[in-house]
Amino acid sequence: MTRDEFRDRLLEIMERKQHWAWPAFTSGLVSKAKLHLHLEQEYAVYVRDFPVLVGRAYVQCPIPAVRRELAENLYEEETGGLHAGKPHPELFLEYPKGLGFDLRRFETVELLPAAREYRHALDRLTTSNGWAVSAAVVTLFIEGTPYERALFDPKAPARPEPPLEAHPLVRHYGMPVEALALTRAHRGVEGQHRLSAWRVMLDHVPADERPHVLEGLEDALQAWLTWRDEVARVCGVTRSAIAQP
Repeated sequence: MTRDEFRDRLLEIMERKQHWAWPAFTSGLVSKAKLHLHLEQEYAVYVRDFPVLVGRAYVQCPIPAVRRELAENLYEEETGGLHAGKPHPELFLEYPKGLGFDLRRFETVELLPAAREYRHALDRLTTSNGWAVSAAVVTLFIEGTPYERALFDPKAPARPEPPLEAHPLVRHYGMPVEALALTRAHRGVEGQHRLSAWRVMLDHVPADERPHVLEGLEDALQAWLTWRDEVARVCGVTRSAIAQP
């Protein structure tokens, strides 16, 4: 598998990281009473422990150049020292706080069955499959979007970045713009993180490990899709509701 073939296969997987129910969360179809379930599951599945997941890739990697890329990512996620001023998991909690939710709920989240399976997949892929799979799952899949191709093709659609005042949580749920500190932080570092993730994959993953990385991302994608199905169900989102004009 050539470098270009590897890149295209990775992009194809990322372009499938889309879920049918997501428009309900961005258009206000999900009731505010249910929205906390979505935020709690995201927080407990990966947001709270994301610095740990990055750290797993870091400690397994024997390549100094890759470790430096991962170390910068880890430092920002764990401390917010480069851009955000606070650890990113703490900034995430500004969302439910801004929506008036009880933050004590986030201390004792009970994962849904598919959420547990997704987290088990993340733990397995980041601890037992080598540094390349670990880095791919954390920096490419979890942090990435279906719009990765725009990094390589100026004609490909880029990830939409509406003004913060038009953010779905602000527009549909009345959350103050000030609570979007994590969104601001992500916009400040996203370009660097995306380029870093792709440099690591394309410049440092040995050719014989590329199929293994693709298998790991495919596993992560399938577990993610099943989890998002479950979140949609508990939030009362149906395909018929999405299909209505």
